[in-house]
Amino acid sequence: MLIIGIAGGTGSGKTTVVRNILKHLNTENVLVVSQDNYYKDHQDLSFDEREKINFDHPRSIDFELLTSHVQQLKNGLTVEQPVYSFITHSRTDETLITPPKNVIIVEGILVLTDPALRELFDLKIYVHADSDERLIRRIQRDISERGRDLDEVLNRYRTTLKPMHVQFIEPSKNHADIIVPNMKKKNEAAIRLLSTLIKDKLASTVES
Repeated sequence: MLIIGIAGGTGSGKTTVVRNILKHLNTENVLVVSQDNYYKDHQDLSFDEREKINFDHPRSIDFELLTSHVQQLKNGLTVEQPVYSFITHSRTDETLITPPKNVIIVEGILVLTDPALRELFDLKIYVHADSDERLIRRIQRDISERGRDLDEVLNRYRTTLKPMHVQFIEPSKNHADIIVPNMKKKNEAAIRLLSTLIKDKLASTVES
């Protein structure tokens, strides 16, 4: 089994990197676990109170549960992932029944900030992108997918996204084994390198 952590700022292109890696692998053997499903549940708070939560701070993530689930998957056990709604800012009643696979990719902006989770990764990747490009992507995503308006997105960027990126996310790249630049040609080269590396590590695991 190979466990990979992929981090990077909001809108950096983590999902695209994961998708492109999957194109080079047998996807039946790959499981992608998203940090986004592990935001702490705050159903005890009102919606207005939940809206004010700083979702870009490490304490917003239930790292204890996420780390426990990754460890269980590593041990060959099936887990029930929570499902988080960005519309209501709380977990839903649904869960994802998740069996282990040969390759587990754990992706999210903060996955390299937690020492216990980081310890479980065989390979740590950080996706780097220009801050302006990340902001544009965040605006597009939050308006089209999460029902936010422009003023709300920009205000959140100024008050939480940017400060948290500087304080927690950007420094976490120091823990990365590989930094993937979000520029087309260099990105493609990095994807090929990563795909080859993953195949080689899996092959060596099977042989041993």
